[in-house]
Amino acid sequence: MIAVVVVAASAHENTVGITLLDKVAADTDTVEKALVDQGFKNAVVAHGQKVGIKVEIVERNPAQTGFVPIPQRWIVERVYGILILHRRLVRDYEHQHRSSESRVYWAMTAVILRRLTGATAPSWHTA
Repeated sequence: MIAVVVVAASAHENTVGITLLDKVAADTDTVEKALVDQGFKNAVVAHGQKVGIKVEIVERNPAQTGFVPIPQRWIVERVYGILILHRRLVRDYEHQHRSSESRVYWAMTAVILRRLTGATAPSWHTA
């Protein structure tokens, strides 16, 4: 986890994408590429070029019909699922953005620790 940006649901994806790219570029110089979904537009791609991060919009194949999983998109969906396992992130209980951001870092730290230790269940599920 490199950066977290918490905003109101009414915030436009381009604004969030630009803010996140700025935060990532400020925190590390090792990120070369970002994959985004079709909700992001050319403004995010152009801003990525400014900060030195190639932004690729992962698009669905228009020739395919019905539900077709997009491999790169499943990475994001998996992270959403992991975050939902942490009670405080199921709903917006926090009053400040910093509190929500810290909860996301806490949740992802728990995942990393579980993977490093080889634990099969999250620590809060054991008695």
